[in-house]
Amino acid sequence: MERNPVVHILASPNRRALYIGITTDLPRRLEEHRQGKVHHTARYNIKCLIYFEAHETAPDAIAREKQLKNWSREKKLILINRSNPDWRDLSGEIH
Repeated sequence: MERNPVVHILASPNRRALYIGITTDLPRRLEEHRQGKVHHTARYNIKCLIYFEAHETAPDAIAREKQLKNWSREKKLILINRSNPDWRDLSGEIH
């Protein structure tokens, strides 16, 4: 079964550090982050899924990931706050 690529944003508990990534298996990737298998997220304790969006194709997802990574922190926070103002951990909403 083919999975659609997902762009995701994770945050540290104090919301100071963000991580933007792409995957076709979000539950597996979150587990890798939480187990400390990803250097950047392990170093800054980034484990909370605060935003995600699915895309039809990998090129679309890659383009969106690059776009988000080039945004200012302020613009990223606006995006997050519009869809998840309480910064809830959204990992329970993925399958």
